Amino acid sequence: MDWASLVLRLGLGIIFIGHGCQKAFGALGGSGIKGFAGMLSSLGFAPALFWAYLAGYTELVCGVFLVLGILTRLSSTLLLVLMAVAVYKVHLAKGFFLSAGGFEYGFLIICACIALILMGGGRLGLTPKL
Repeated sequence: MDWASLVLRLGLGIIFIGHGCQKAFGALGGSGIKGFAGMLSSLGFAPALFWAYLAGYTELVCGVFLVLGILTRLSSTLLLVLMAVAVYKVHLAKGFFLSAGGFEYGFLIICACIALILMGGGRLGLTPKL
């Protein structure tokens, strides 16, 4: 179980670090915080800049925490909420499949977050198993 948690933490953490860097810094082809805030504003989030910072840095910090195995359950819960909002606000109306902009990817990420909430970070993380 410890190795399974490690593999899942690393995979999910790296994905969220990348997405967090795109949103927070405009790195890796991302639009940066102002571009992300503009997208959030078009979805009705206000104040958009606040939500952009909150979402971008949640992805980044929680992604780092997952990689290191720090506060795995809390980080996974925060990321699950973030992804549930993204699925609901952006992808749900487009159907299931990613090729049409649907929620397939978000659904998989949510399932991975639930798995980490249930199993925790394991003994191979920096936070002791609770």
